[in-house]
Amino acid sequence: MSRRAGVHVGIDVGTVRIGVAASDPDARIAFPVTTLRRDTRLNSDLDEIAMIVQDRHAVEVVVGLPTRLSGLPGPAARQARAYAGLLAARVAPVPVRLVDERLTTVVAHRRMAERGLRARDRRAVVDQEAAVQILQSALDIPRDAGASDAVATRREPDRRADDT
Repeated sequence: MSRRAGVHVGIDVGTVRIGVAASDPDARIAFPVTTLRRDTRLNSDLDEIAMIVQDRHAVEVVVGLPTRLSGLPGPAARQARAYAGLLAARVAPVPVRLVDERLTTVVAHRRMAERGLRARDRRAVVDQEAAVQILQSALDIPRDAGASDAVATRREPDRRADDT
């Protein structure tokens, strides 16, 4: 299956903040949108992302899956899967897809340092930049190339994630 034309939204799930990115309508270039405060009590961050998806008429949401360098999932991957499941319920029928996000935060910090941003100034935007990296990698590699073993999530998180 090749990439759908239209706006795609990228999400970098953190324990404190959520980075959000979006693509252009041709699904070629990702750019930062916002950083949201993670709200584990009321899940208002999920509602804000749903509004972004709706306002931009997104055709897909891509959530970063923090896989360990070994390729195995860890606790952060389970949390990302659970978050993707909750988000999928909010944005249905727009599909939510998980993609490997190894080293995206490292790359985000490096790119911002190259632009001259001090470490203290990066804190506010590193999650957005990581979301850009996640989304851009998903846009650059066609899904039918087999480069992404993403898990399509619609209404429920993949229960097998709890077994890993």
